[in-house]
Amino acid sequence: MATVQRGELARWGSGGHPDDERGNSMGFYDITAVLVTLAAAFSYINHRYVRFPGTIGLMALSLIFSLTLLLLGRAGIIPLDARVTRLLSGLDFSDTLMHGMLGFLLFAGALHVNFDDLLSRKWIISLLATAGVLVSTLLVGGFTWLCFRLLHLDLPLLHCLLFGALISPTDPIAVLGIMKKVGAPKALETTLTGESLFNDGMGVVVFLALLSLLQGNGTDYGAIATLFLVEAGGGIVYGAALGYLCYFFLRKVDRYQVEVLLTLATVIGGY
Repeated sequence: MATVQRGELARWGSGGHPDDERGNSMGFYDITAVLVTLAAAFSYINHRYVRFPGTIGLMALSLIFSLTLLLLGRAGIIPLDARVTRLLSGLDFSDTLMHGMLGFLLFAGALHVNFDDLLSRKWIISLLATAGVLVSTLLVGGFTWLCFRLLHLDLPLLHCLLFGALISPTDPIAVLGIMKKVGAPKALETTLTGESLFNDGMGVVVFLALLSLLQGNGTDYGAIATLFLVEAGGGIVYGAALGYLCYFFLRKVDRYQVEVLLTLATVIGGY
């Protein structure tokens, strides 16, 4: 143990870092620390100087920062290629998004919804979250296909439809910030927010159905219907039950620290 500790101290004292032995790779804590620090810095800059709506300003500054790093890397000023390659190769994007970020994104959207207002617009929200996603998939996919045809690029229509299904489920948090600022009608705000909460199930079903066709596996309509019931219907029932359970416990306490922990536990553990 003493030998190990002396070795670690020697590396620190010589200007090295114990993580150097890992090839300068970034662990979970390193990535989290960098992201939180950058988010805090960009939020401060946006609030003091840019004054865009919070989510839009944060996204815009992040894009500018990323493009700047990319240009510096291409110019050879900052050797980023190897480090970025190692970082991205060790990152499971699907797992990070679907089983990490998505739960917080949905929670952030639902946090601003009044349940009574949501029920008052239930039919239009249901229509937009189902048929609206299908129509959007067809329109976006068809328009993308036409654009590639005009550019004399032979991209199959099915690939374009897959792209349409990927981006059709909306997340209007940034749009809601603008709507609140300009004083848009409450009904429109509720409709957009409610649609964004329930369109993910339909988006997943359409995407997987098109992917199955693309891979030449055919389409099992029974499996598609079952998947939709599980993703959309099951998600609504499970979410409602979990939300009520959290509400039941929140009624028993009057301490904000406990309330915050209960809410975060519901979001992370429930998802």
